[in-house]
Amino acid sequence: MDPHITEWLNLAIRWVHMIVGIAWIGASFYFVWLENNLNRVNPKTGLSGDLWAIHGGGIYHLEKYKLAPPEMPEHLHWFKWEAYFTWITGVLLLGVVYYLNAEIYLIAPGSGMEPSTAIAIGIGALVAGWFIYDLLCESPLGKTPMLLGTVLFVLLVGATYGLSQVFSGRGAYIHVGATIGTIMVGNVFRVIMPAQRNLVSAIEENREPDPALPAKGLLRSRHNNYLTLPVLFIMISNHFPSTYGSEYNWAILAGLAIFSILVRHYFNTRHGSQKFAWTVPVAALGMITLAFVTSPYANRPAAPLAKAPVAVEAPAETATETTPADNGVNFAIINQVIQERCSVCHAATPTHDAFAAAPAGVILDTPQEIQANSPRIAQTVTTKYMPLGNMTQMTEDERELIGNWVEQGAAIN
Repeated sequence: MDPHITEWLNLAIRWVHMIVGIAWIGASFYFVWLENNLNRVNPKTGLSGDLWAIHGGGIYHLEKYKLAPPEMPEHLHWFKWEAYFTWITGVLLLGVVYYLNAEIYLIAPGSGMEPSTAIAIGIGALVAGWFIYDLLCESPLGKTPMLLGTVLFVLLVGATYGLSQVFSGRGAYIHVGATIGTIMVGNVFRVIMPAQRNLVSAIEENREPDPALPAKGLLRSRHNNYLTLPVLFIMISNHFPSTYGSEYNWAILAGLAIFSILVRHYFNTRHGSQKFAWTVPVAALGMITLAFVTSPYANRPAAPLAKAPVAVEAPAETATETTPADNGVNFAIINQVIQERCSVCHAATPTHDAFAAAPAGVILDTPQEIQANSPRIAQTVTTKYMPLGNMTQMTEDERELIGNWVEQGAAIN
């Protein structure tokens, strides 16, 4: 497909995905906040609590019924389409970005996997994820929410590890996010909405509602609430190759998920007490620790001031040797590597068919542009994220050479 058309499809779908996603998540956060802040002291007959609020120049009075009003109102808003359209646009985005360009974004470099096989595995992960999750929720584990949550978390970490062995780090992350998103919208479509319809029908027909259905809906709603922040991170994770580009990307995602769940738990419980206030500094410390251990130089010895010549497999006619220049790495060799390995995409006019413009606006045509982007270059090559899918066959020697050049000050003279 024409890269210009692909880019605008990506933009349009991603924009809609963000809009409906904000609406879904915002409604979820608001109703959790509303539930936690209801005044439950001496509520009126039939009510479980009420809340007075001021916003946008108006004063609002909200009431929550223990079950439902004696008569159902003529207009009752159902919060469902926000969830449905978030999932629909997410799947479309998955197709446009990852399935139309599977060789670049989805398949692990050097795996030799066919795009059709990778796409089938990706779709299978979404389907299997929902059915396994639903089966566990309906099993006896559903009666012990803490144990169920632990089992589900371990399985998601296992799925992350498994997908990271098959896909690129970025492809693995997005499929974990898509699997969680499928679980969340499945909860709305298959459990929460049926429970709400049953409640409304029972009131309209003057019969006793089935109490089991709201209980199941509440459990699934809680799961959705705690899964929201991990999914939000995965939605933006493609901007941070130090996470998905790491050898331990699955463990990094697990850590970030734990930290986000801790923060979410604090905000879910702070109305009652501050006993979980410790979760916020713990999460912050965890983020700092991850930032340190994911540094490309954290477990790497400092580069020497002078290097012996390193043979680099040059992509041009003949091989070239690096030679020390001013007790550092010769920039001429760095420039050669970058022009051959990186500039097919990162140029003012990319030569790769998949890109109409340089990804992220990073152009590496001149020494000055290369020097200005040297921290980003070092990060992406040491995490092995770039080149995408290693389409230009960058070697380990070349990655090490670029890392040493940046450590020595990224000189271009």
